Amino acid sequence: MGRVFFFFLTILSLNVLLHGMVAAQPLSTDSRWIVDDSGKRVKLACVNWVTHLEAVVAEGLSKQPVNVISRRILEMGFNCVRLTWPLYLATNDTLASMTVRQSFQKLGLMESIAGFQVNNPSLIDLTLIKAFQAVVSSLAENKVMIVLDNHISKPGWCCSNFDDNGFFGDQYFDPNLWLMGLTRIAAMFKGISNVVGMSLRNELRGQKQNVNDWYRYMQKGAEAVHSANPDVLVILSGLNFDKDLSFLANQPVNLTFTGKLVYELHWYGFTDGNAWATGNPNQVCGQIVGNNMRRAGFLLDKGYPLFVSEFGVDQRGTNVNDNRYFNCFAGFAAELDLDWALWTLVGSYYLREGVIGLEEFYGVLNWNWCEIRNASFLQKISALQSPFQGPGLSESRPHKVIFHPLTGLCLQRKSMLDPLKLGPCSDSEAWNYTPQKILGIKGTYFCLQADQLGKPAKLGLTCTNANSKWETISDSKMHLSSKIDNGNSVCLDVEPTTNLVVTNTCKCLSRDNNCDPASQWFKIVDSTTSTTTSSKSLPFFDSIYNSLGKIVLGHL
Repeated sequence: MGRVFFFFLTILSLNVLLHGMVAAQPLSTDSRWIVDDSGKRVKLACVNWVTHLEAVVAEGLSKQPVNVISRRILEMGFNCVRLTWPLYLATNDTLASMTVRQSFQKLGLMESIAGFQVNNPSLIDLTLIKAFQAVVSSLAENKVMIVLDNHISKPGWCCSNFDDNGFFGDQYFDPNLWLMGLTRIAAMFKGISNVVGMSLRNELRGQKQNVNDWYRYMQKGAEAVHSANPDVLVILSGLNFDKDLSFLANQPVNLTFTGKLVYELHWYGFTDGNAWATGNPNQVCGQIVGNNMRRAGFLLDKGYPLFVSEFGVDQRGTNVNDNRYFNCFAGFAAELDLDWALWTLVGSYYLREGVIGLEEFYGVLNWNWCEIRNASFLQKISALQSPFQGPGLSESRPHKVIFHPLTGLCLQRKSMLDPLKLGPCSDSEAWNYTPQKILGIKGTYFCLQADQLGKPAKLGLTCTNANSKWETISDSKMHLSSKIDNGNSVCLDVEPTTNLVVTNTCKCLSRDNNCDPASQWFKIVDSTTSTTTSSKSLPFFDSIYNSLGKIVLGHL
């Protein structure tokens, strides 16, 4: 297991390096894409690292050296960190000048002090603001990009409608103080090339929230950041815990600068309560994806990048609501090729909501920050860590890949003699999806065909029959359905122990909430990155079967 996992991490790290992890900064926008200064797409595949709680110190530094954590982030395939910070770190000089040791002493965190002295002795007596800068420096030295996120004003756990941190004018949210803090942080990190973006405020919320004040202050905040540091992307959140940007459909922001504006969206399983566990996943997925497109996804068509700056699941894998949600999210993120930041890196907290050493089950690292909590989850998101398309990524002609959200793998063939299987999306076939609903391998006469119920799907040459047509059905639009010889409908499915691609009876099309359709969910995703077909074709068998295809077609 250890060797297999080491190999997996090596592939993840190589994958990031091959897709522009060390981007040519500063970054800017080209329509809906984030690009480097050569105009090439840079996909933000980030993980959230928390610094906004009471200690005001990046979590985990009592467990591991900062450079070890920074390197581990890269090894896990992430190219970016969304680093949270509380406003008072930038505006309250008394807080900012307190040392790490003093902060821990004030909170009674003696064990954290002992761990810090072992793992990060050079940081323990730095002021809080200097320790924050040291974390940024460590990430930058390890070639990790950083998005600085003003998460909250008064340090503490976020978020609630009643925490007085939620909207302009709240007790702990003075707009003028906020503008001053944004300006200070933007200026502080000017010239640090790996600081690529600033998120103005996390999860605006509460009874005072309104559209007019959103425009008034978010536009001021954007201008303040850009004036102090014109290199960084300026990232704007919406209302209602960053779930709603719908008001921008009719009134865009009015800024003096261009090419730097990004919007952010948050989406968790619990965003919609327990709907995933109590409802039919097809119907819930279709409804919520539709809502997200109306509330935020439309911005892509308007020419703005959309950064899903928080999503995540219980990494123990036992939360049905989270598991069902994530399969839908992964299809959504792949189809739109979104930039994103996973919640969270954190395996445990110094102090959260009064609990010392609280374990974070949404964290990719475990309690002691030494091991990965769930290696299979990292495999699931590995395909999403690399771009499918975008400016400067025309390694091959436009084509499709067939993505399987449950596994994070894609449909591929090893040879004409082997059955179709799932495998890494980097080794996927280049598919073509025609208006006639035929899924064919580009550059060949082969098309995907249903054979018999419970049998492997196959490639064939006669692509005019009913078993060669694949409709996207169900509310989720992720079932691929065809007909076999007896006229019955079947859906593409995956045999769990072998990853063989088979056809089975379509499941979960009714309102049954006890059914999980995830094995039958596929997304046909646009891509321009290199694939098996374009980079290492199967010349011998392809030439034989293409010749046969020409003969067959010539006699039709």
